[in-house]
Amino acid sequence: MHILKDRILNDSVVLQGNILKVGSFLNHQMDIALFNEIGREFARRFAGVPVTRILTIEASGIGIACITAQYFNVPVVFAKKNRTRNLSDDVYATEVKSYTHNTSYDVIVAKDFIRKGDSVLLIDDFLANGCALEGLADIVEQAHASVAGAGIVIEKGFQDGGSRLRARGIRLESLAVIERMSPEEGVVFAPGPQEL
Repeated sequence: MHILKDRILNDSVVLQGNILKVGSFLNHQMDIALFNEIGREFARRFAGVPVTRILTIEASGIGIACITAQYFNVPVVFAKKNRTRNLSDDVYATEVKSYTHNTSYDVIVAKDFIRKGDSVLLIDDFLANGCALEGLADIVEQAHASVAGAGIVIEKGFQDGGSRLRARGIRLESLAVIERMSPEEGVVFAPGPQEL
């Protein structure tokens, strides 16, 4: 996606520790016109794939998942990082390690919202070590549902998350794959399929 890659090149900052700061358009301030193009592209890439629900993890994936869900006409479910008092004990839970925050936490989804037989599309903003997506896939498996695929806005191709998920048989569609990045060099994208 040229529009996404242009925004990454022009409006992101590469920090030490392989952190890509995209808060001005993706995960702090949200560019809804860009999100609409992202949602449209996920719908194009997963055309013909049965999807009954979209699952993401709070917080940065929620906006992208909501815009994408409009193209599939399905609900969005998000895994919560904190148990709230209005949530019953009847939940799916799994542990996830955050690369950016360097911490582990349990994420939960009420069993009412993912059902046996659902075909669930996973959506998230970043893929680095793959722990968040592995956790979401684990929740889907606990529900005896199936993973329809995973849509990622930005994949850090130099980290092993993408290869591990693909090895598990998960269809992974990343809109921008970064081959390498550094504060000195900036972002270098991996060669990809024909651009739209």
